[in-house]
Amino acid sequence: MTEQGERLSHHDDKTIKELVTRMNRIEGQIRGIKGMIERHVYCDDILNQISSAQSALDGASRLLLEKHMKSCVKERLQGDDDQVVDEVLKTIFRMIR
Repeated sequence: MTEQGERLSHHDDKTIKELVTRMNRIEGQIRGIKGMIERHVYCDDILNQISSAQSALDGASRLLLEKHMKSCVKERLQGDDDQVVDEVLKTIFRMIR
């Protein structure tokens, strides 16, 4: 925890780099979609690109959830913090809506 009580992740540099790379790619996809809209590109083509961006976000979410379970959640459970289970379940249920 930080001075403000904010929790921090415990991911290694490789994971952080992979997530940032994915986010940069997704950011580029979103900018591309915006440009398509501005250029009046055919709706179906835009919808396909939106679907692609959503899939990329889902992939990043799955990666982050996996790393979260293997580090942050594992550490909190080892510290007898069972509240983390409810936290993770709430997050997973939100993800699968």
